[in-house]
This record gives sequence, C-alpha cells and structure tokens, in this order.
Amino acid sequence: VQLLQGQLWSFSVSYPPMSDDQARTWFSRLSQLLGRYGTFYFGDPRCKRPRGAWAGTPIVNGGTQTGQTLAISGFTVGTDICGGDYFQLSTGSSSRLHMVTQDAVADGSGNITADIWPRLRESPTNSGAIVTATPQGVFRLATSNVSKTFEPFRNGISLEIVEAL
Repeated sequence: VQLLQGQLWSFSVSYPPMSDDQARTWFSRLSQLLGRYGTFYFGDPRCKRPRGAWAGTPIVNGGTQTGQTLAISGFTVGTDICGGDYFQLSTGSSSRLHMVTQDAVADGSGNITADIWPRLRESPTNSGAIVTATPQGVFRLATSNVSKTFEPFRNGISLEIVEAL
C-alpha cells in the first residue's frame, strides 16, 4: 500500500429547518458563490475549542516543514494537546484547517511535534501563529448543486463542501 499525497477535507452539511426568510438569505449567499467558483471559510461547528489545554502561545517552530508532522514551540511546559483538536495555520485566503491525530505533551522547552491531518501542502511561516479558537480553512461547494427540502413554513438546506486547494 502506498501513502498518497492527496489529503483534503470534505464535509456534508445539513442545516436544520428554518423559516422562509432565513432560507432565502441562505440561498442568496450560496448563489453568490457561483457554484464551485467562489470560496468561503468553514470549520467544524462542533469543535470551536480544543479539548487539550494548548497553554502558552504556540507558534510554528521552523519554516521549512512538510509532511504529516508540525513542530510547534511556545507551549507552557507540560501542556497537552489532544487527538481530534483542530487548529488553523495562516489567515485569510491562505487559511488551512488541520487536526492533531495523537495526544502529545510539551517537553521541558515547551515544544511539541504534532502528528497532523491533512499533511502540510506548503511550508508554514516560521513563528507563524496557530489559531485554536474557531479554526477554519478555505472551502468551496463540492458540486454546483445545493439541496433544499420544502415543508410548510420550514425549509432545510444540505450541501457538500470540499477544501479549496
């Protein structure tokens, strides 16, 4: 078995029933994307905060990193991060959403080498900030279709989204 390079996030998103006015607002905003052309910021809405402490001021430790691990410095000694914690590298249109895949504890110098998913596609900036509060990446619709369910006075919306690379 060969480890392939192509790793990316995709989500199936279903919003609960909403009023006609709310549904119209959603469809208006989704239409502004022009199908798969436009992009938007998205993060897992259930995971706005990490389970681990992430104490200190974690930053990227080295600007030439690639692969499935990320060296991070600036932690308080003994701080833990947990598998399943999301974090964001970079900001704006360069935002990338990642997840820690294994628990780790900061060493005596406040460093952690975190196993992550997806792999780094480009080397992060040395001393670049790591965002753990409501982390997001840049996404687009996976198809040009958005599904809407009709019920009297209640509408639901479902869509498939994929990381914009």
